[in-house]
Amino acid sequence: MVKDAFRCVECSEKAAELHRDYKNGILKITICESCQKPVDKYIEYDPVIILIDAILCKTQAFRHILFNTSLNIHWKLCVFCLLCEAYLRWSVLHGARRSSHPADIIRYTREWEFYSTFGVVALELAAFCGTALCFLWIWVQVQGVRGVQVWVRGPEVRPVDVGLLFRALLLSSYGKVLLVPAVIWEHDYSPLCLGLIKLFVLTSNSQAIRVILNCSRRLSLTAVCLGLLAETCVSRVCEKLPWILQEGPPP
Repeated sequence: MVKDAFRCVECSEKAAELHRDYKNGILKITICESCQKPVDKYIEYDPVIILIDAILCKTQAFRHILFNTSLNIHWKLCVFCLLCEAYLRWSVLHGARRSSHPADIIRYTREWEFYSTFGVVALELAAFCGTALCFLWIWVQVQGVRGVQVWVRGPEVRPVDVGLLFRALLLSSYGKVLLVPAVIWEHDYSPLCLGLIKLFVLTSNSQAIRVILNCSRRLSLTAVCLGLLAETCVSRVCEKLPWILQEGPPP
């Protein structure tokens, strides 16, 4: 990676390297010049520990994942989560019954309603991410023009890297993987469980925005709430659209 591509997981300052190789199997973790702590302590941790810290929404774990690793699974994770959510909604819509017969499974998966549901779910995600990204980009531009900085945690807010921020939003939606048990066990779940999963995903999205922009929780929550509002509006419009099409234009 290029120079200053890494970030200290403690203070978020730039770093040229995470560790130095002295050969013969001798590695020394780089110390941050700003906070005098290891730049990235997670390079010595087991992936399970990193995952647990990410589930707990620890800032250090998010910085390690978003800045100091080269994970390129955000698109695969996004498609996988969309498929699970679409199947879950589709099964609820049609009141699917439990069946272990392979022919029934094939027949159900051929329903075109599943693909339309997948399209609606993807459109909702696009509305959420697009609204949040637009709001953050406009906010940073306005702050730059005014020359003032509010809702900033550090000495300055970072410019919006739309690609990096979009990747962070997709990766931080990993909580939707919890929908897999709901898909496996079909109707053995409750609206409360799905609501908690949604709350966890939004919390992770907010934390990812804070890490990328070095902003306050207030700004990240505002962006997430606006994205959720846009997602809800798209969902309501898509629910009413079939009825509008069936009624047709007024005589």
